[in-house]
Amino acid sequence: MTESAEALLARALDEAGVEWESPRPGTYVAALPGTRKLSTACSLVVGDHTLSVNAFVVRRPDENHEAVYRWLLERNLRLADVAFALDRLGDIYLAGRIPLDGLTAAHVDQVLGTVLDAADGSFNPLLELGFATSIRREWAWRTKRGLPTANLAAFAHLAERGDEAEPGRD
Repeated sequence: MTESAEALLARALDEAGVEWESPRPGTYVAALPGTRKLSTACSLVVGDHTLSVNAFVVRRPDENHEAVYRWLLERNLRLADVAFALDRLGDIYLAGRIPLDGLTAAHVDQVLGTVLDAADGSFNPLLELGFATSIRREWAWRTKRGLPTANLAAFAHLAERGDEAEPGRD
């Protein structure tokens, strides 16, 4: 079953048109291009009975932990095949296990789409909730020095509202 799952997975990744590599037998890493988050690395590992799916989303939040974790748990209710999870350091991932029985290329494509949508779609809200103070400091530092703020444009409202802003509540 493992060999056929590996062949299916390689074919599904090719058909999805994503860049991928296989650093060792049974392990695949796909680069899912995003719009908010430039790229999400999605690890797919074929086990004896399941396909393990893992993708890094964002590092451990600096602040507002309760609101970040509540936001993640609320989003988990809308996800299929994967869910938001934390590692031992508090970094945020998407993780899931899918039975190899009945795994199809279409299902792999659906899982990749779910991972991409969840990682890319959650990126800005998670940054706003968990890193608002750092974003404000970075904005102020760049503007004081006349440096570009283009990659912070999605967070201009935080800089404009200053400390009175409540992150994630727009």
